[in-house]
Amino acid sequence: MPKQQKGPRILAAGAAVQLLTGIPAAWGVFQRPVMEEYAFTRAQATLAFALLVAGYGVGCAAGGLLQDARGPRLAAAAGTGLLGGAFLLAAVVPAGNAALFLAVYSLPAGVGSAFLAPAVLACAQKWYAGRKGLATGVTGAAMGLSGAFLTLFVRGVGGRFGMRVCFAALGAVVLAVCGAGAAVLQDPPARGRAPAAPGLSPRAMLRTPQYRLCLAGVALAAPPVLLFSPEILAMAADRGLPEAFAPLCVVLGSAASAAGRLACPALSDKAGRKPVLYGVCLGLGIGSAFFAWARGWFFVAAYALLTFFYSGGAAVQPALNTDLFGLRHAGVNYGFLALGMSAGSLLSYAGSQLLPLPARHLAAGVCAAAGLGCFALVKPLCQNGTAVAKKA
Repeated sequence: MPKQQKGPRILAAGAAVQLLTGIPAAWGVFQRPVMEEYAFTRAQATLAFALLVAGYGVGCAAGGLLQDARGPRLAAAAGTGLLGGAFLLAAVVPAGNAALFLAVYSLPAGVGSAFLAPAVLACAQKWYAGRKGLATGVTGAAMGLSGAFLTLFVRGVGGRFGMRVCFAALGAVVLAVCGAGAAVLQDPPARGRAPAAPGLSPRAMLRTPQYRLCLAGVALAAPPVLLFSPEILAMAADRGLPEAFAPLCVVLGSAASAAGRLACPALSDKAGRKPVLYGVCLGLGIGSAFFAWARGWFFVAAYALLTFFYSGGAAVQPALNTDLFGLRHAGVNYGFLALGMSAGSLLSYAGSQLLPLPARHLAAGVCAAAGLGCFALVKPLCQNGTAVAKKA
C-alpha cells in the first residue's frame, strides 16, 4: 500500500487504540461503583487511581524502549495484553482486598496503557514527520473521548450488571479493539539507504537541563486536574449540580479533553510549542481560580476548561520532545518524559489526602504558575534532531 494511503490507516488504528486508554480521565465515574463493589474506602479507591497514573508514567519508559527496539506493533500488542488482562483480573478480585486490586488492576492497567501510548504516538509522528502536532492531536483526541466512552460504558453496563461484569466486558473489548489496532501499526518504510533519523540517545537526553525542566513541567501540570478528578461526581453534587447530571462533568470534561488534544498540538505546529504551553499553563491557572468558586453548571464549565488545557498540554509534549531531542529515540525519550505524570499523580494523591479543599485549589494554581516557569526556562537543544552544541 502506498505511503500516502497508509498514513490515514495508521492514524485510524491509533485512534481506535487510544479510545480505550483514557481511564484516568474517566476515573471519577469508576470511583463510587468500585468503592461499593469492592468495599474500599475513599483513600483506597483514590490510591487505585493514583497508582494507575503512576504506572502509566513508569510504563511509558519501558514501552518506549520496546517500541524503539522491536517496533510499535509488538509494543502495542504487549500493552493490549496488560490492559485487557488487568480488566479481566479486576473482575474476580475479592471484596475488601485492596492490595490485590492494586497489584492485578491498577499497576498493569497503567503500564499497559503506557505501552500503547508511545507505540501510537511515535508511530504517528514518523508517518507525519512534517505535521507532528496534527498527528498526535488526532490520536490524542480519541484518548480524550475515551473518558466519555468509558463513562457511558460504566453507567450502562456497570449500572445494570455491576462493576465485575463491567470490568470483564471492558477486558474483552480492549483485547478485540486494541489487538486489531496493534496489528495495523508499523513504522514507515526506509527510503533506500537513508540514514537513521537523527536525535539524542536516552542517556544523553537524561543529562540535559531541558529534560529536567520538561519533566518538572509535566509533573506540575497534573495537580490542577488530578487533585480533584477522582471525586468530581461528589464535588459536583456539593456544588449544587443535580445528581442525575453529575456524570456530565466527566462526559463534557472528556469532550473538552479531546478538543484540547486536537487543537493545542495543531496550533503548536504554527505558533510554536512553547507559546502554546505558556497558554496551557495560564489556562490551568485561570481555570483553577474559576473552579474554586464555581457552582452548578459553571462548575461543569470550569472542569471542562481545566481538562481542555491539561490534555492539550499533554498532547503538545510528544512533539516538543521530538523537537528538542529528535525522532531517532522518540518512543523511549517520550517514555522518560512521561515519568513526570507519575510524579504528578503521586503528588496529587498526597495533596488530596493531606490538604483541605481550599488548600487544594490554592496548590493547583501555584503548580500551574510553577509549570509555566519551567517551560519558560527550556532553551532549544536540537535542530532537526542534531544537538546544537555538536552542530556548532
